[in-house]
Order: sequence, then C-alpha cells, then structure tokens
Amino acid sequence: MRLLLIRHGQTPSNLKHLLDTAEPGPGLTSLGQEQAAALPDALASEEIDALYASTLVRTQLTAAPLAAATGLEVRVRSGIRELTAGELEMRGDEEAAHLYMHTAFAWSAGDVRLRMPGGENGVEALARFDAVVAEAHRDGAETVALVSHGAVIRMWVAARADNVDVAYAAEHPLANTGIVVLTGSPDQGWRALLWEGSSVGPLPRTPGPDDPTGSAVSTP
Repeated sequence: MRLLLIRHGQTPSNLKHLLDTAEPGPGLTSLGQEQAAALPDALASEEIDALYASTLVRTQLTAAPLAAATGLEVRVRSGIRELTAGELEMRGDEEAAHLYMHTAFAWSAGDVRLRMPGGENGVEALARFDAVVAEAHRDGAETVALVSHGAVIRMWVAARADNVDVAYAAEHPLANTGIVVLTGSPDQGWRALLWEGSSVGPLPRTPGPDDPTGSAVSTP
C-alpha cells in the first residue's frame, strides 16, 4: 500500500503561528487556495484509489481540487484531524509551541501515556490515525491520499515508519501542502520513501533521552 500524507494549505492561523486545532477551524488563505489547486498537478503521477480528509474545514478545502481531478469522493474522518491542543488552544507563544511538539514527539518515542495539557494522550492519538489507515487498507486501496495536518503527520510517521526517528521528524517541519510518501501496511509496518520530495534514507531508530523535545514549529 502506498500512503500519501498531505498537509493542508495555508490558513490565517498559520500566518499568526496559532495552535488552532478545534473544529471546524479556519478556511484557507488566498495562497492556501493556490496551494490546494496545485495538488492535482503535483500528484499527477500517482494513481490514487482513495482520498481522505479530516473533519477540519481546511483539509476538506485542500482536498477538493484533488477530488475534482480524480473523480474520487472525499472521505471525511475525525481520526486524521490535528492533535488537539487542549489548554494550549489558540496560543501562539514559543512556550506553548514547544510543549505541544514536545508532547507529540514524546508519543513518537514511546511515551504514549503522556497527555497534552487538557487534551488527548498518545494512545488515543495514534489509535485514531491508525484506524483510518487500517480502514483504507481493508478496502483494498493501493494508493491512498490522506489530507491531514502537520503535527499529527510528523508524530505518526516518526512513531510508525521504521526509517524515520524523532530527530528527523523534529528537524523537518512540513510546509503547507507538503507531502510524505510511505509504503507498507498496518501489519508489516511502514517505510518512508519521500519527505517533501526528498528521499528518506535508512535512518537508525535509536532515539536518545533528549530526542522527544522537538523544536518550536509553526502552527498545525
């Protein structure tokens, strides 16, 4: 199975560096609309069998041009929505961004019982994303596009891909409409092939005690 994980287009909250994770969330900026419109050409070489988006408006708007180009129905699933910020919601300061990504990458490193302040823990976040991927796999789709969010994509890939560790995911934030391509299955595991167009090598999964810190990044 080939998995295309796509971050949504730019939003007004991205411009303000806000942790804006609640439903339904903002729409796209003019640039975000242009980014979404460019996705069909960017993915023209992919034979996409199924297309998913989260329950947040920005992912559905991003998926719409791809749906129109492929003729696929957008399957809306809450499981691939952004990591809920809880008490950090709508904060844009460095301390909040650091704590948010520290928690997300701690989950990737295995500390899944840690809870986002006032939000979900890693068990819950990984399980909901896993469930959508498993659904697509059960349906027999060979290539699946999931339009999702930056933090949850980076967290999930670092937790599930055997060649992406926390350090790599922390050092490689996803731009709006950035894409991570993986191959594998829920049973056999996952390997990242491309991260925003760059090949991902056979990185060792040897996270040290300080790896799940993450650096402050722009918004989900």
